[in-house]
Amino acid sequence: MRYIYPRPRDLGFKISPHLLEKRFNAGFQHALTGGHLTQAKYFRRSFRLGFRFAKLYLRELRRRQGILDFPMKAKVRLHAIWPD
Repeated sequence: MRYIYPRPRDLGFKISPHLLEKRFNAGFQHALTGGHLTQAKYFRRSFRLGFRFAKLYLRELRRRQGILDFPMKAKVRLHAIWPD
């Protein structure tokens, strides 16, 4: 079963005329599917802004569901002292 993700226009986002809508949508979908910015083409302005809008949308969606923030991932460092 494939999940159908919303498009930015479906959510009411207005895309500026100076951005490339196809690339903006690609960045938006990439962020919704859990992608990371790992390739050079992902750093183009339209893609980055679509990615950013999706991350902000996901944050707002989690806030509406009552998930304010995920638990902090703690790092523990242990040092062992060896007797001489």
